[in-house]
Amino acid sequence: MLIDSHCHPDDEAFAGEREAVLERARAAGVEGVVAINAPQFARDHQGLPGLRVWATIGVHPHQAAQATAGTWDELEAWAAAPEVIGVGEVGLDYHYDHSARAVQQAVFERQLELAAAWGLPVAVHCREAFADCLALIAAQNPPARGVFHCFAGSGDEAEAALELGWYLSFSGILTFPKLEALRQVAAGAPAERLLVETDAPYLAPVPHRGRRNEPAWVAETAAVLARERGISAAEAAALTRGNFFRLFPRALAG
Repeated sequence: MLIDSHCHPDDEAFAGEREAVLERARAAGVEGVVAINAPQFARDHQGLPGLRVWATIGVHPHQAAQATAGTWDELEAWAAAPEVIGVGEVGLDYHYDHSARAVQQAVFERQLELAAAWGLPVAVHCREAFADCLALIAAQNPPARGVFHCFAGSGDEAEAALELGWYLSFSGILTFPKLEALRQVAAGAPAERLLVETDAPYLAPVPHRGRRNEPAWVAETAAVLARERGISAAEAAALTRGNFFRLFPRALAG
């Protein structure tokens, strides 16, 4: 069984067919999905036959400048909810700079501290900001733990993240024909640090590229991961599933 460790099923792209999308995921062998920063969505979709829906909470770097005291109160209120298994997606995005970099850094740092205090792992969004992301993570005491979601970095960046004990999650980008270097990273990374995701509705994998992505298609990414590592699709599913529950132990509850 597969886990889509990072998706956005509450996105407007799925309006009017969210239940059908989740059913297609279940039919494709997906056991669970993580709805990023969507705890109410996860709460509203508990009890689906054959499919678990969990959530994370957090402030995306694009919205860092909009964080208020009320934002932190809301996160605190959700932190102990059984549906919530992590903090995310949080981090730094220097490509768009929708929030000033200093503000992004301060908000990210605060959320790393909160995650450690709550005992929750972190799903990090990092775009064109790897050195700063890594420095903020490394500076935490006690250290935060988590995953670089939608990892698309270099071998050196992967090694640096792995040295901190973090995980790498691969999305549909892994299937893109020109990204052989990324597939080499996925092939060589420690087996116990790998996750798969869709980031749906974004980044649809080959052969669906250019279409709205959905959780069922995490199977395409897992298949490429399996091929690159010389294992079966079933082995890749079992491997990434086990890694997911080890990183997100609260998902085992209930």
